[in-house]
Amino acid sequence: MMESEILPFDFQKGEVLVFDKPLDWTSFDLVHKVRYIICKRLNIKKLKVGHAGTLDPKATGILILCTGKATSKIESLQSDEKEYVATVKIGATTPSFDLESDEDGQYKTDHISKELLVNVLQGFIGTINQIPPEFSAVKINGKRAYEYARKGVAVEIKSKILEIKEIELLSFNLPEVKLRIVCGKGTYIRALARDIGIALGSGAYLTGLRRTRVGNFDLSHALVVEDFLKS
Repeated sequence: MMESEILPFDFQKGEVLVFDKPLDWTSFDLVHKVRYIICKRLNIKKLKVGHAGTLDPKATGILILCTGKATSKIESLQSDEKEYVATVKIGATTPSFDLESDEDGQYKTDHISKELLVNVLQGFIGTINQIPPEFSAVKINGKRAYEYARKGVAVEIKSKILEIKEIELLSFNLPEVKLRIVCGKGTYIRALARDIGIALGSGAYLTGLRRTRVGNFDLSHALVVEDFLKS
């Protein structure tokens, strides 16, 4: 996005911007960077910017930002169906259920076949109960769950009812498998990986995650962050 492309947008009135979030950026990193560049280019001091659905630092892909009056659309956008491509390592676990922490356990995988995995995956399709990760932004007594986890404080995290619409096995090459997942609001793919590992009688965690679609927005609609920041 060059200078000539940024100017036609009315960011104060409200715009919905679809980004491909880079690896190791938090959702708030992207919000802060985008707000800064817009304010700088338009010579304004303040601009309301928010994101419609957190994407973990170790995940990439679709992250929707809303500016100005369009921030009123955030709640509805968060409710949209989402699609992910997840790479899962089977036979090990980490405290965060992804690469943000080191492995803390290893498990046997000799008994796991492609057929067994496909059968296990079928059991997660539909309405399920899921306990969010300890390292998550879920609020408990006014604090985020990750605040307790980082201090080693054990707290009870209540399960959530959510919907998994589709799970497709894209590749099977133990210890790693690749899955395409279509799900509803509030699904933690990290927690899904954990639960798949348990259901297999082993362990599992995410080694890669890419959000490929939110509602009608897919990667073909996504802005490249570097290009936007250079505009």
